[in-house]
Amino acid sequence: MPSMVPRKIFFVKGVGTHRSQLGSFENALRDADIAKYNLVEVSSIFPPYAEMVDREEGLKLLKPGQILHLVLARNSSNELNRLIAASVGFAIPRNRTMYGYLSEHHSFGETSEVAGKFAEELAAEMLASTMGLNSYRVDENGKFRLNDAILLTSNITASSTVKNEDEWTTVVAAAVMILD
Repeated sequence: MPSMVPRKIFFVKGVGTHRSQLGSFENALRDADIAKYNLVEVSSIFPPYAEMVDREEGLKLLKPGQILHLVLARNSSNELNRLIAASVGFAIPRNRTMYGYLSEHHSFGETSEVAGKFAEELAAEMLASTMGLNSYRVDENGKFRLNDAILLTSNITASSTVKNEDEWTTVVAAAVMILD
């Protein structure tokens, strides 16, 4: 049986609107360029040695109808003027033989910056606890560090405000995993 450990990961986000919640979700997936795949949501481990690639490179490796494993954050509302956000944060250890973490966060009333930073902090916190550490620090660039054990933290976040009555808005953010 081939290995089911993803070797590449890329990040996408999207926003969609429609008169139905399902239609707005489909349009958000289209905006994120992942609507033509069969999506399987997985939990939040960033595999050891997995290479981050940009969205364009990742999309080139896919075929319509393919089963995609992903960590997905999504949020929807049809409440006029409601601010919604969906974010995926990640924390990758410096020692790439270890796994890292991906976190999903969905919120109302938070800007993309606030939601993204929260998702990123969740991932750093989960990684810290796995490493037996109960604290982390924020460096001069606003990134989370654990005694130099974390190589990288970041997030991808989609946010939008419901702009029209009788219309749903959906936001999605995802870490898409590519198997060899």
